[in-house]
Amino acid sequence: MKKTVCLIGKPNVGKSTIFNRLIGEAKSIIADTPGITRDRIYGTGNYQDKSFLLIDTGGIELGHDNFNEDIKTQAMIAVDEADIIVFVVDGKEELTSSDYLVRDMLIKTNKKVIVAVNKLDNAKRTEEIYRYYELGFEIVLPLSASHNLGFTELLTEITKDINETVEKDNDILKFCVIGRPNVGKSSLINALLNEERSIVSNIAGTTRDAIDTTFRYHNEDYIVIDTAGLRKKGKIYENIEKYSLIRSLKSIERSDVCVVVINAEEGIIEHDKHIVSYAIEAGKAIVLVVNKWDMITDPNQEIKKWKAKIANEFQFIPYAKVVFLSAKTKKRITSLMPEVISAYENTKKQIKTSLLNNVIIDAVNLHNPPSYKGKRLKIYFVSQTDTKPPKFTFQVNNKKLIHFSYERYLENKIRENFDLSGTPIIFQFKNKSEK
Repeated sequence: MKKTVCLIGKPNVGKSTIFNRLIGEAKSIIADTPGITRDRIYGTGNYQDKSFLLIDTGGIELGHDNFNEDIKTQAMIAVDEADIIVFVVDGKEELTSSDYLVRDMLIKTNKKVIVAVNKLDNAKRTEEIYRYYELGFEIVLPLSASHNLGFTELLTEITKDINETVEKDNDILKFCVIGRPNVGKSSLINALLNEERSIVSNIAGTTRDAIDTTFRYHNEDYIVIDTAGLRKKGKIYENIEKYSLIRSLKSIERSDVCVVVINAEEGIIEHDKHIVSYAIEAGKAIVLVVNKWDMITDPNQEIKKWKAKIANEFQFIPYAKVVFLSAKTKKRITSLMPEVISAYENTKKQIKTSLLNNVIIDAVNLHNPPSYKGKRLKIYFVSQTDTKPPKFTFQVNNKKLIHFSYERYLENKIRENFDLSGTPIIFQFKNKSEK
């Protein structure tokens, strides 16, 4: 399982900018106003073939207002779940009582703490960090998030103890059930298990933690992971639900397939897409389940409309498997496991290099890559270089010439010729001279 790293510190020390640098995208809101990050934001950091789950927290500051107390509680939950803590301080200011407040909290955790002294963008960066050793932590690193300085050292320190060994359960297929609260996740698992293994309630958010259950289906063992409902950010009021979101993300990481449950009564909403994005980012196979199908008055007519809705709303995952069922009445429940298994098998699928190249050659002959400034992309060779999910590496003349629309065209051609439904696929483009 990936290790969890959390960023913590008082407001306006640059945690959000550091977060964006570490995950390589502008996902966290950045502003000069202290306290702009009001909730934890999550992402995945990668460095030298090692990866970790990263949590950005709101700033902790001394004060008695309820808002600050909520941020402090959230940060403490993040610290509790973290394996490594990056304590961010402002290198242009003296240490304050808020810094020492955070220090006192972190010492009690007995976890690895890295002090990142941010905003040191001059030539004497390393000379200015010594006063920060008085915080009492062994590792102190100079950093400039705005100038992208010191991140190699920080990432090296974060990842040096990360062991990339993958959990193995004798190759048992593991799938998690995710979705908004009260869409019927626990009921679906109970229907699969044919017993009341999880507590079922009409109150949203009854399932607070992830629960692993091994069961047999057609004489094979499988593991299903029930997760807490993923609430939309800004509506997570209970601290225990905030804690559950981290567990849900870890459950996705441990799974081979993500079963995303949608409520047929409520229809597709924007947050359903956000939940699917967690699975996409983790590179997992996806099965969409439209639950509470027993509440639909005209199923034969509605299924056509629903398929059109899904094609429109989930254009970014046209490969996803789709199942319509009722966990409550168990109607069509038998249609789920075959699709989960099929999606998983497709994540492991290996395609012969000769067949793959034939498809790409035909695709290029049918539709040449567009030219850019008089130059045109040439594809010399393609091979499958990984599985779970399938990864295809293209040797080309200039990878900068690849356009996203042409990349999508190539993906469509591969999917037309090989059954890769249910699984994402990854494209990597390398110049012919690259190793």
